[in-house]
Amino acid sequence: MLTVSVVVPSRDDADLLGRCLAALAQQTRRADEVIVVDNGSTDATAAVARAAGARVVTEPEPGVLAASAAGYDAARSDVLARLDADCIPGPEWLERVTSAFAADPRLAAVTGGARLVDGPRRLRRALPALYLGAYYIVLTVTLGHVPLFGSNMAIRRDAWTAVSGRVHRHDGLVHDDLDLAFHLGEGRRIRYVPNLPMGISARPFGEGRAFLTRIRRGFHTVFIHWPAQFPPLRWTALAATPRQEWSHDSSVAVASE
Repeated sequence: MLTVSVVVPSRDDADLLGRCLAALAQQTRRADEVIVVDNGSTDATAAVARAAGARVVTEPEPGVLAASAAGYDAARSDVLARLDADCIPGPEWLERVTSAFAADPRLAAVTGGARLVDGPRRLRRALPALYLGAYYIVLTVTLGHVPLFGSNMAIRRDAWTAVSGRVHRHDGLVHDDLDLAFHLGEGRRIRYVPNLPMGISARPFGEGRAFLTRIRRGFHTVFIHWPAQFPPLRWTALAATPRQEWSHDSSVAVASE
């Protein structure tokens, strides 16, 4: 049995965090631990997390990447699942995450899609489908493999340990999921799993300035990896790099032809 930790970075999201933690408590496969990373909150984020039985990790350095990295560093399980404080995972989310890893020892990370849990009903499936469709298409071409979507993803702890010293955890403009995908994708397999149920908030789509900032951060995250990771150079390097797989018994990475 693979153990699983859930990492939830949060800053001043106490009300929505409570909703997220309640959904995690209803999972068909319960988490072995839930870690809420308090990223400098001034509200009741830490109190809400503790009341729900989560372990609170404090990360004073602002930024989602710094917060997520602190959570991964603190986690004790084989698999590290990641979502945002305003997410509502479906009841089978963790069961399907762990099943994907158990079924394929070559997997270093999995990711999935989403639907909106608020906002206009007619847009709750269409809007994230359009956004994530463009996200996955553009970045699959850029990376040479599937990217990660931070609101619905999970990685093996040993895969995180292998790249944790290379991520740009002190750059507040970097998207943590995309930066992690750059490093994990070098010799490790990332898979899109279509049936990972996840509800996300419409907040990022409702504020024009926030959405533009998100796009700007995406370009910044890509460009800081250039020229070494310029797409044709990265594709060539990936084609010559053997993938890794993880033993179910020891979780030790070994080369796979």
